[in-house]
Amino acid sequence: MRGPASLQARLGLVLGILLTALWIAAASVTALILRGEMDEVFDSALQETAQRLLPLAVVDIVGREEDEEDGVTQRLGAIREHDELFTYIVRDAGGRILLQSHAADVAVFPAYDGPGFRQTATHRLYNEDALQGTVRITVAEPLAHRASVAREIQMGLGLPLLIVVPLALLSIVFAVKASLAPLRRFGERLDARNARDLSPVPDGDIPSEIAPVAATLNRLLDRLKAAFDAERSFAANAAHELRTPLAGAIAQVQRLQSETGDTAAKARAVEIEATLKRLTRLSERLMQLARAEGGQLRLDRCSDLRIVARLVVDDVARTGSPGRIALTLPEAPVMSDLDPDAFGILCRNLVENALRHGSDAAPVDVTLTRDGQLIVANDGPVLPPETLDRLTARFERAGASADGSGLGLAIVAAIADRIESPLVLRSPRPGAASGFQASIKLPGDNSSASSRSSLSTR
Repeated sequence: MRGPASLQARLGLVLGILLTALWIAAASVTALILRGEMDEVFDSALQETAQRLLPLAVVDIVGREEDEEDGVTQRLGAIREHDELFTYIVRDAGGRILLQSHAADVAVFPAYDGPGFRQTATHRLYNEDALQGTVRITVAEPLAHRASVAREIQMGLGLPLLIVVPLALLSIVFAVKASLAPLRRFGERLDARNARDLSPVPDGDIPSEIAPVAATLNRLLDRLKAAFDAERSFAANAAHELRTPLAGAIAQVQRLQSETGDTAAKARAVEIEATLKRLTRLSERLMQLARAEGGQLRLDRCSDLRIVARLVVDDVARTGSPGRIALTLPEAPVMSDLDPDAFGILCRNLVENALRHGSDAAPVDVTLTRDGQLIVANDGPVLPPETLDRLTARFERAGASADGSGLGLAIVAAIADRIESPLVLRSPRPGAASGFQASIKLPGDNSSASSRSSLSTR
């Protein structure tokens, strides 16, 4: 049988069982000790009763009138009804009963065999004699009386345990719960982290027994953070360093196209230029991805995102897609603490992705709502659900022949994860039988300072 999985339940159960067992053992030992002391007290009472009654019996027997018939036993009457726990008989040397208590049963008294204690199956007896053994007294006490007193003592010791033990168990539960509260808080702080938060977990209040585990975990988090930072830094630096030689190579290829008269060489130069431009776009996307994963996306101030959306759409339209983008903005400002650069990266990637994969016959709808909802939709074939699930993966394209780096939606998904807002992809777009729509809820100007601080440390 397996024990409970909770450490608190295990400690409470073990401590409760041990404490209950110790109390039962202590009560049993106490009862045994009290039983021994009780027997000594009752034996002393038997002896004291016999020694006090014997002189009185001697005086009574000697002072009887001489005309009293021999062999007559005198039975003392009870003054009032009561339970007689001690009974006695007084006999002469020949065993003739001279005096007895009113409730004495002669059958329970064995033959006199000298002074001292005796015990039968039902009674504890004490013998004593006087006048050189001619007057003998035996006092008897039922063993049932002692057993009854012993039971009362055991009940007196046991009944309080029925109240004390549950109270003690509750006290143990509360004590264990209070003692493990720092460990529970540590677990809650750890559980509240997401995959992007690798900062050390505060461990100043946890017990010393668990401190090495917390320290090891924080060191592991530090190593993971350092590894991820190195990976992002390498990607950003490599992409940045590639920009200058790529620009130089593109310029040389373009000069070659203008200087050569060979048609085949010019065609190859055009292909080389296209390849270099794709490589340039890929390096830019890698820098954006590093920015999305490692930079600070939430600021301490708010800005109007309408301005950024209009600038991004105008720039994209001017560089190759005039008239293909329909931008819808609210009249009131859309204030958010999202870094305008991060919003620009997010918006540009969504728009360029929609232009690249959408139908040329229909415009791309870009909508920024008053409550901070950015919606980008385009017309085109319906994508199956399994394809939608893969689109946010890195270097994933909508089709084998699709142009692009395969990082656009991955960058958007990284930003969405950092601002803790889901990226929703739908195909077909709502209200239509075809097309694709991507939407994301941007943080507003009422975001808590603690949330911004938490995100800024990631």
